[in-house]
Amino acid sequence: MQIIIRVACGALLALTGLAIARTAVAQEYPTRPITYIMPFAGGSASDVVSRIMLDKMSKSMGRPIIVDNRPGAGGNTGTAIGAKAAPDGYTLIGGGLGPVAANVTLYKALGYDPVRDLEIISPFAGFTIIVVASTTLPVRSLKELIALARAEPGKLDYGSVGIGSSQHLAGEYFAQVTHTRINHVPYRNIAQYGADLIAGVVPLGFQWYPNVAGAIEAKGAIPLAVAGDRRLSALPDTPTALEAGLPDYELSGWFGLFAPAGTPRAILEKLNKELIAALKDAAVRRSFEQAGAEPMMLSLDQAKKFHIGEIAKYRDIITRAGIRQIE
Repeated sequence: MQIIIRVACGALLALTGLAIARTAVAQEYPTRPITYIMPFAGGSASDVVSRIMLDKMSKSMGRPIIVDNRPGAGGNTGTAIGAKAAPDGYTLIGGGLGPVAANVTLYKALGYDPVRDLEIISPFAGFTIIVVASTTLPVRSLKELIALARAEPGKLDYGSVGIGSSQHLAGEYFAQVTHTRINHVPYRNIAQYGADLIAGVVPLGFQWYPNVAGAIEAKGAIPLAVAGDRRLSALPDTPTALEAGLPDYELSGWFGLFAPAGTPRAILEKLNKELIAALKDAAVRRSFEQAGAEPMMLSLDQAKKFHIGEIAKYRDIITRAGIRQIE
């Protein structure tokens, strides 16, 4: 009996010691700069909002957070690099809907498993899709675009930041609900897409606002509708899809903060707390609003359920669309 009691006490002390050690790790963290792997190019919508939030988190945590842009393969390249990093809290990953959710279904072999190899800290930015057209097209409303697409099936191209991105799937969904046929053109560099949109080379987009803000401001593109339940403050004169006559077209994307699997729970909790605090800051919220983004924040457990749910949701969308898997 004494032996059992001693073993039990020893186990309790070990667990207590472990809890104290974990608390100490969280209290000390971070002690050096943090690297944030951004799987998309600089200037993209996800890059813009990431830098806004990370700047606030960096000031609060007292350590720089260095953004390392690693675009390629629709976000898969940078995400794979982040998934293989040491799980010590000093490498974080920007998680796009494509590489951490939709691409699980779209690709036969990603080189990583978003659920097994990554820990979601929280989604932090929601983006309502904007239907945008080059001014070289003879359309000035959503109804005119649909009429043109029906009159010229298979002749209109739209651009995105990559296969599996929310912009890609937004275009597929648009084709489904309007019974039209349009062509997807994936880009590695959002700046190149913006130039092609203005020139009319790829005259359509189902985009996040920051990705096309330059083209709109330069009068090279016109926003036709917002695929949300309300207008964007950044585009107050642009109607919702419902107002423009397409009530079934409501779609948005999101971007989140991730860490390599195995990162200590205490560090994840601290990062979650810092993320939420940053997104509650009035200046951060104003900057998000100007970028056409809506702050999102969930607890660690809620974020995990959200992530798994998004993988299932986009599996259904991709399957229904009949999109072929990429080798």
